[in-house]
Formats: sequence, C-alpha cells, structure tokens
Amino acid sequence: MDLYFSPMACSLATRIAFYEAGYEAQYIQVDTKRKQLQDGSDFFAINPLGQVPVLRTDDGSLLFENSAILPYVADRFPAAKLAPVDGLERARLHQWLGFIGTELHKALFVPLLDEKANDDVKRYAREHVARRMQMLQAHLAAREWMLERFSIVDIYLAVVLNWARYCDVDLAPWPAALGLMKRVMARPAAARGFEEELALFRAELARQRV
Repeated sequence: MDLYFSPMACSLATRIAFYEAGYEAQYIQVDTKRKQLQDGSDFFAINPLGQVPVLRTDDGSLLFENSAILPYVADRFPAAKLAPVDGLERARLHQWLGFIGTELHKALFVPLLDEKANDDVKRYAREHVARRMQMLQAHLAAREWMLERFSIVDIYLAVVLNWARYCDVDLAPWPAALGLMKRVMARPAAARGFEEELALFRAELARQRV
C-alpha cells in the first residue's frame, strides 16, 4: 500500500499504525502548500481537495480521511489489535475518531496553525479549547487509553495533540490527556514515526528558507 503524507501532518497517524502492525508501506511525500508530489506532479489529481492522508490500497483504490483510513488499516492487520471488531466498542471507536477529526483537528488546530487565519478566527478557536480538552480530561481521568485497550484512536489523538506546541496551546491543565500523548509517543512504533517525520519536516522548512 502507498501512503501519501506530509511530514508531521495527520497522515503520521497512519504511518504509526503501519509500524504498530509491522507493515512497511510505500511513503509518498506531498508538498501540501504547492499541492505537488516530489516529482512535481499535481497532487490534486490524487485528491481533489489536496489533503493528506491518502491511502492507495493493494488493488489501486484510493481512500481519503483518517476516519476511513485508520479503521481500514486496523482491519487489514487484525493481529495488531489496533481496533475493536464490533459492538459498542467499535461504535465508540468511530465516536472518538469523529471527535478528534472534527472537534480537535479541524475546529481547533487547523485555524490555529493556519498562517492565513486572522486574529478573530484564531481567537474563536482558542475560546473552544478548554471545553473540548476538559471532555478528554474527564474521559481519561481513570483510564490509560481512549478505549478498553490501545488503538488507532490513541494514535490519532497523540498526533493531533502534538500540534499544541506549535500554536502556543499549553496542555498542562489537562494532565490525563497530556499523559496519553506521552504514553503513545513512548511506544517504539510511534517514537520511530515521530522521529522520522520530524527530520523530514525540518528538512522541508530548510528548503523553504532557501
């Protein structure tokens, strides 16, 4: 399978899921500012929205959105036990993937990280940080992971919460959520993914300065 990714973007969650499963995918880096692949080809031809992640499956099909890609990867590698199979726990997996994708990723961090977002937009996003983070804090106060065991939900959440350092959001008031992020990042698969993509991210920034 091929993963179209941008360093330190939300596509990192799928890379970590692959590493947790012991699968070596092909990784295709995307310049999301220019909407190009490294060979200069048009990324809009792959995803009309120009966003990562995009997963090309073994049969050539394209999947968009973390909420589809992460469960697909988990189901492809059941031995890794990255997602519950069915029942209420499976429903809760989709609940939390939706929460992370909409309430945290898109509603909070996208405007806070967007260089083009004006001060009013950023102020509006910051006003909603506490309520959403408190929901996580309450859920995690007496548990180690978002579901009954480690899953793709924890991976996605850790990747998104890691962005807080880049937009001056202090996670210290929510120690349970901060603790989950640290536990995920301490896992060998996640540590490998973060280290590799941080190096690519820094290299990309250096190229942009030239």
